[in-house]
Amino acid sequence: MSVSAAPVNATPAMRVLRIGTRSSELALFQAHQVQAALAERGVQSELATYTTVGDQRLDQPLSAIGAKGLFTQELEVDLLAGRVDCCVHSLKDLPTQSPPGLMVAAHLEREDARDALLLAPGVVATDLASLPTGALVGTSSLRRRAQLLALRPDLQVADLRGNVPTRVRKIDEGQVQAAVLAAAGLHRLGMAARIAAYLEPPAWLPAAGQGAIAIQVRTDDEPLLELFGSLDHPATTRAVAAERAFLGALEGGCQVPIGALAMPDGDGDGALLLHGLVASVDGGRVTRGALAVTPADPALAGRELATALLAQGASDILGALATARSLPAPQPE
Repeated sequence: MSVSAAPVNATPAMRVLRIGTRSSELALFQAHQVQAALAERGVQSELATYTTVGDQRLDQPLSAIGAKGLFTQELEVDLLAGRVDCCVHSLKDLPTQSPPGLMVAAHLEREDARDALLLAPGVVATDLASLPTGALVGTSSLRRRAQLLALRPDLQVADLRGNVPTRVRKIDEGQVQAAVLAAAGLHRLGMAARIAAYLEPPAWLPAAGQGAIAIQVRTDDEPLLELFGSLDHPATTRAVAAERAFLGALEGGCQVPIGALAMPDGDGDGALLLHGLVASVDGGRVTRGALAVTPADPALAGRELATALLAQGASDILGALATARSLPAPQPE
């Protein structure tokens, strides 16, 4: 892609901003949201689309590919090189640490963070508990696999890769009897009617940052930092800061069975309670906890909850997984 970058000190109004995005239908929908917000501020933009390693290697489970940044690395390389001005990501796909020179400038208001159950034609069920004994359930996530088997050890879990429309098509073709997908993607693509049941937190936890859209920029692009700062949704940023600090402290990613969600504590005062879990892939061991989020330092709750769960047995779970994959195992502090 031979595109020259605009000068870093150029004001956004002087630039046609190039937005890096994956080429999937959902990713494009999210990038168009950012484009619309920019247009409201008088800023023109265009999209530069990418097919990432995670998009290309559909013949393997995500956990077998192994590296972090499976859906983001190609975009980040071009952002650092100045070939695009910003990147729009599903936050749950973004590693907890940006490469040097890059940062997340804003999070858009979060969509529904829950996971959702979809059913193949002819399958009669109202929730996970009522799925037929031994039902074949599709997912590409070890976190979902672990929680499925923890709740229903009788289920069979099959790898289900592809973008959202592709996975829904595979369900309709009967390749699986049911599947678990992120509700946010289904809502954004107008497919909410396909949801048979929502998997309610905190009993079932989504991926850290699920449902949130992140805008990533270069750290030295002050005009864009200011521009995108105006798009930030503070409540979303506060919640995902806690969740991603939890994930980061556990050295986890989308290939590790870790769930996290900062949600209202139930008192109606806007305070958040961070829920987290670490599970073995077979669902045989699950370590859970919750901690209040301090508004002034939401990441602190994530770090402290991670430390608590590591001491309660999560260290052994992650250590066994790391040994199996030759990954570094986190240690309790």
